[in-house]
Amino acid sequence: MNLNLSVLEKEVVGLCVEVGEFIQQECQNFDRARIEQKDVFNNLVSYVDKESEKKLVNALSRLLSGSGFIAEEGTASAGTNGYQWIIDPLDGTTNFTHGLPPFAISIALAKNGKTVLGVVYEINRKEAFHSSIGQPARCNRKEIRVSNALSLSESLLATGFPYYKFEKRDAYLEIIKQFLDKTHGVRRLGSAAVDLAYVACGRMEGFFEYNLNAWDVAAGAFLVQQAGGTVSDFKGGNNYVFGGEMCAACGVHPEMLTIIKNLWGY
Repeated sequence: MNLNLSVLEKEVVGLCVEVGEFIQQECQNFDRARIEQKDVFNNLVSYVDKESEKKLVNALSRLLSGSGFIAEEGTASAGTNGYQWIIDPLDGTTNFTHGLPPFAISIALAKNGKTVLGVVYEINRKEAFHSSIGQPARCNRKEIRVSNALSLSESLLATGFPYYKFEKRDAYLEIIKQFLDKTHGVRRLGSAAVDLAYVACGRMEGFFEYNLNAWDVAAGAFLVQQAGGTVSDFKGGNNYVFGGEMCAACGVHPEMLTIIKNLWGY
């Protein structure tokens, strides 16, 4: 298949803007009584997540016939052409249900397991972070790069808090303590996709978290790499999309990873 990724990238950005308008409209009159709880406490889903996923899957199926899907609200198929979309239709659902930014759409496209396109659309600020193989990372078509900071002492970091696998909570809190001592601070914005997009454009120097799913991070991790950053799992390896843990950063990645590995037990 001869696929023009640059053209597809623009089409996916346009789709995210369209579905983002639907999400924004629903946010204005959202009924909290329609919130559902998934398998664990504080893992929420709404009718907006589900409807957004339907809109995205239907449109992406038309854009790239035969492609497979991995999506948060249950859409799953292997596909027939070697391509697979990895989708979070609303990353930051808890923020959304409280009317609190940020929240975003996250879409990655993988070919035979390797990400080749990524879009994160932060709905409140209408910022589309996007890239594809052979193209630079951009925000609303303006090229972006990771921060040029080389030391944690110059850095602002982002993370998320666990809502399951609490047996690792104490070690994780020790990591956070270390970073609080050594950086400008640690932020918890509530959307891993947005955290990674902000690392890609240099607003933050690094991101670390565990209990992650592929749809949370596939697009954002690709953006960080396309913008000149480094992404790994907590061991320093490449199992960061499906491995559940991630460290993504500019030039401070080695310093971050040393602290994480020491306290995580690797």
